[in-house]
Amino acid sequence: MADIKVPVFSESVSEGSLLAWHKKPGDAVKRGEVLAEIETDKVVLEVTALQDGVLVSVAKNEGDTVLSEETLGVVGEAGSAPAPSASAAADPAAGPVANETSAGGTAAQPDSAPAGSLLGNEATRRDDLSPAVRKIVAEQGLNPAQIPATGPRGNITKADAVAAAQGGGTQQGPQTAAAPAQASVTPAASIPAGARPEQRVPMTRIRQRISERLKDVQNTAALLTTFNEVNMKPAMDLRKKYQDQFVAKHGTKLGFMSLFVRAATEALKAFPVVNASVEGKDIIYHGYYDIGIAVASERGLVVPILRDTDTMSLAGIEKQIAEFATKAKGGKLTLDDMSGGTFSITNGGTFGSMMSTPIINAPQSAILGMHNIIERPIAQNGQVVIAPMMYLALSYDHRIIDGKEAVQFLVMIKNLLEDPARMLLEL
Repeated sequence: MADIKVPVFSESVSEGSLLAWHKKPGDAVKRGEVLAEIETDKVVLEVTALQDGVLVSVAKNEGDTVLSEETLGVVGEAGSAPAPSASAAADPAAGPVANETSAGGTAAQPDSAPAGSLLGNEATRRDDLSPAVRKIVAEQGLNPAQIPATGPRGNITKADAVAAAQGGGTQQGPQTAAAPAQASVTPAASIPAGARPEQRVPMTRIRQRISERLKDVQNTAALLTTFNEVNMKPAMDLRKKYQDQFVAKHGTKLGFMSLFVRAATEALKAFPVVNASVEGKDIIYHGYYDIGIAVASERGLVVPILRDTDTMSLAGIEKQIAEFATKAKGGKLTLDDMSGGTFSITNGGTFGSMMSTPIINAPQSAILGMHNIIERPIAQNGQVVIAPMMYLALSYDHRIIDGKEAVQFLVMIKNLLEDPARMLLEL
């Protein structure tokens, strides 16, 4: 027998939540196979098997809070009898979900009791429900007999239960019983006809952390945003002319992000205060350039860091960004990938954003916002021409960065992008 342990958390992480089990008691496991995933307020960690065998038992269910090096379950030799899961071991007299706790560790509310009673009756006919499915069925008041099962053995998967909950077709009495009480408070004429389903979903730890950090920045920093626009035609012409040669030599495409990173690095050299941070009553000037690239993932916004961008080539920047995007999509970013940073760039243009006021990533003091490229009429050499234009936004901490420095910093980025040769030749 071997215990399955929670990975050792970093000093800045105190606890996590068990996001998902990839195996259930009785399943065969192989050494190195992912057994479970744990979500912290920064990253998602994988728990792998240290030996071949069978998952004998689990001590924690999906949604439970876990601590560093805590035991999650047990792996034994093939033929070992599976032990009851944590939820199945509950006292039957109290009902299968009567004592079940939420991810935050608080007991189920009284209004969930009818759903628990329903689950208790149906569970006698469906004893193959996993702990995660039991929890969804209980909280949403679902009838397991009415949920289409797509599991390999005809079992109800977590995805089946979630789909049934979102569909609203299997909701039971507690939801409909509340309608008359609501009608007594709200005038009947203001209630639209038809079903109006709602779903209460707790924030993930990563989303909670994002919310806390953004609100702390708003409460602490003196945020201000300055705007400018850049004619992207020179950069687009550069890409078009050398794209094929660039791909042939470096094995990656030349994108706009590497040009923006290079331009931002040169501007940070010229205006060191934009690369600085505030610590108490001190200003910390950084003699290196670590630029964070905001990447959207299924679990929220993450900002992996490009280290020492002043020493990186355009190809190196593109390859590193592509690697970060792949890792973010698969939930593989590590704490090291996202630690530190002296400046950030976010590209809302990939989603069609025309203009925004990004919030700085503390303890950094500034962030550059890129936006959509739109053809617009502009005056050029006394003539009106159509050009691909992009709005730029620089949000900064006015406590240490004056408006003059912020504006000049953004103008330098504009000038470098409108004449890329100057940037590449370091002029």
